[in-house]
Amino acid sequence: MRIATDPSRELAMLQRDVTSMFDQFFGGRAGAASGRWVPPLDIVELDDHFALSLDLPGMTDDDVTIELEDRVLRIAGERADTSESSGDGMRRIERSFGSFERTLTLPRGIDPDAVTATIDHGVLEVTIPKPEERKPRRISVGSAGREDAAPLEVEGSEVADRELAHA
Repeated sequence: MRIATDPSRELAMLQRDVTSMFDQFFGGRAGAASGRWVPPLDIVELDDHFALSLDLPGMTDDDVTIELEDRVLRIAGERADTSESSGDGMRRIERSFGSFERTLTLPRGIDPDAVTATIDHGVLEVTIPKPEERKPRRISVGSAGREDAAPLEVEGSEVADRELAHA
């Protein structure tokens, strides 16, 4: 399976490193008001499905939306800033909050109705069953005057099916 990488993740990791340097120098969180974060994502390919895991600490199913359209899986949500603000004094915020969005391009043939998701103890688990392999099918070929048609084996493919449908 080939899954498109999210270039914004690498940028977010770089931004996190720069933010960390600012934190160490200034003793606070630089850019905390921006409200964007990139939760870590693991993808595991198993025999019959793909398993996605996202760390979403403190979030519930009401905080997350998952959409699948045209092979693009979109996982989005928002985690509220629950830190207490005191008028005086310094505070340090290291936990991420705000909105996030992760997108993945899935292989052709995924059944959107078969995708499932659960969230438990701040970990979102998405299960995506693999599409069944295309199997050869037999098509009977007959002539106008004969009743006994000889079977002809044809290898099916999405490209050929699409080209035939538009012919």
